[in-house]
Amino acid sequence: MRLLLALLLCGTSQAAELVSDVIVYGATPAGFCAAIAASREGASVTLLEPSNHIGGVNTGGLSFSDSNQTVRSTVMGLFHEWHSRIEADYTARGITLPYQVSVKDNAHWTYEPHVAMRVTRQMLEEARVLTLTARPLTSVTLEDARLTILHTTDGSYRAKVFIDATYEGDLMAMAGVSWTIGRESRSDFDESYAGKQYPKPQMPISGLSADGTALPLITTTDAGPDASGDSNVMVYSFRLCLTNDPANRLPFPTPDHYNPSRFEVARRWFLQQKNPPLLWDLYPLPGKKFDANNGIGKQFSMGLVGACNGWSEANPATRAQIWEAHRQYTLELYHFLTTDPAVPEKHRTQLAELGLAKDEFPDNAHWSPQLYVREGRRMKGLHILTQKDILTNPSKDDPIAVSSFPIDSHDCQRIASPDGKTVVNEGTIFPVRMPGRKHGYPYHVPLRSILPLAEECENLIVPVALSCTHVAISSIRVEPTWMILGQSAGIAAALASKDDTRAPVQSLPYPTLRARLLAQRQVLDLPTLPPLPPKPDHPTSIDPTTLPGLVRDDTDAQLSGPWVASANFKPHLGKGYLHDDQLADGQCTATFTFPIETTATYDLRFAYSPHETRATNIPVTLETNGKKATLLLDQTLPLSPGDPFRTLAQLDLKAGQTLTLTLSNQNTDGFVILDGVSLVESATIDK
Repeated sequence: MRLLLALLLCGTSQAAELVSDVIVYGATPAGFCAAIAASREGASVTLLEPSNHIGGVNTGGLSFSDSNQTVRSTVMGLFHEWHSRIEADYTARGITLPYQVSVKDNAHWTYEPHVAMRVTRQMLEEARVLTLTARPLTSVTLEDARLTILHTTDGSYRAKVFIDATYEGDLMAMAGVSWTIGRESRSDFDESYAGKQYPKPQMPISGLSADGTALPLITTTDAGPDASGDSNVMVYSFRLCLTNDPANRLPFPTPDHYNPSRFEVARRWFLQQKNPPLLWDLYPLPGKKFDANNGIGKQFSMGLVGACNGWSEANPATRAQIWEAHRQYTLELYHFLTTDPAVPEKHRTQLAELGLAKDEFPDNAHWSPQLYVREGRRMKGLHILTQKDILTNPSKDDPIAVSSFPIDSHDCQRIASPDGKTVVNEGTIFPVRMPGRKHGYPYHVPLRSILPLAEECENLIVPVALSCTHVAISSIRVEPTWMILGQSAGIAAALASKDDTRAPVQSLPYPTLRARLLAQRQVLDLPTLPPLPPKPDHPTSIDPTTLPGLVRDDTDAQLSGPWVASANFKPHLGKGYLHDDQLADGQCTATFTFPIETTATYDLRFAYSPHETRATNIPVTLETNGKKATLLLDQTLPLSPGDPFRTLAQLDLKAGQTLTLTLSNQNTDGFVILDGVSLVESATIDK
């Protein structure tokens, strides 16, 4: 028998205790992969889920696979099998998906939640995993530093090895394993992305004061930067499965209460924008549906920023209250976005056509039961993964996964400017990708990062609330990585359960584990990436050396972010120009330096191709002698005939100074064009 039902006599009462080799607590994507992998290694497995929902966000509305931002050739094993079976499910019903799982490109892999749920349950049943829901923990039994029994609201469960696969790290915490939550300071692990992350430059989103006057621009000098940490985690939200198909559409529920003042900041932001983006990201799905996601870096979040703090530490009743607060906020936000006249009519119309899908989540009033818990507790284990492990020291001797999602954090809090008039979202780390790539830096996740200290617990494995910093979890935190880590954790647990000496999981021989990981099609070697294609060689349009003044082409800039090269619009300086693909995410920056040899008044001039799709609010930060100023460049404005430049400002500069100019696409409202910049002494310009 794979499971042994034992009767434990305690006084005059009898209690049923279920015994198995491995218990996985938490049926998240990591959890169900861990359970399947352990069972395939010959272990008897019980999968306990505290809620009524199996599959976490993978079956709870997240239907747009983030693996398109990874090196897909490294995302294999059960993740690949799960997606292949989803594809086969559609194919068997005569539906052709717009991608093939066998093709490892950057296509968007999408599916419907109920299909993901059907495949997940099929795989668990085929693996003969006993899956039990509605089993929240009440206590655990420990013998020395060894877990023996989990006590839940519905039964007690004994095993040799345990896996905590919850998003929150509930079992780990109850077992007394050390953990942390929130953000480290910059100095804790020498991480440049640690601490508070203020937008650079910051844009006002309250727009106008009560009397209609413009509010000042907030710069990083006004508000920070702040290298300190705190206990905040990145925002939670729902991944809503929506449809505009009348045959399957249910109207959005009415919020219990609607407080229009709650969205005053968003209202004023909409009023000041020429072409504001839709605040929700809508990813097309099969079945005429959409996956609605929080738009990272948007001025107003789909998630209730700050309300997720305390979720991991809360009991089930308090979590239910937090869950409902997020649902009510989402309903209020939808009401605002579809009814308030400050929202552009095209946005109101587009969102008003959407509703909940009748064929999704029928047991939960068609609303996802799973809140998107992007970050919870993090273990203090054998090895703490940091930014350096991702960017500068990626190779490890005991890898159990290759991760390559960008370092990418959503907002952690909303803050006011020093004068209290302007509000900004703080905490966003925009995707840190490899230059020229759509994915992050490939790196190893070592076995040590999912293992606690042996003196704290010697038979527990933690693949989700693993040992890492906030910066590192901002890369690890996606379901493809967690599914890989879950599978590796399941294999490790099965191997450890077969050891009759009860040796700690910390002493599991890595070569033995590696062989079984490879047998289950895990990828453990860092990828050799193909070379980037050569940039096209365009003919010179305007030779920068023939122009007056101090001229800088886009090729002279110090760049960061995924700028896109183009030469479509002419004339342009040199052989082309760059644009930001209308991302408006703050990731694209360009810095120019101008050593000043002559004291004079200079015209600061920008070359660009004017068009109605261009941004009107491009932040340009100037710095000299330690002083900063920020201007806004409008690239919809026309240029004078025959002049490739337009003057933005006049600057009084002295010989010996160096002017540093940084252009950004932070919260811009159209395409940002980077072609050229010049400084020309005013007296030399033909009037």
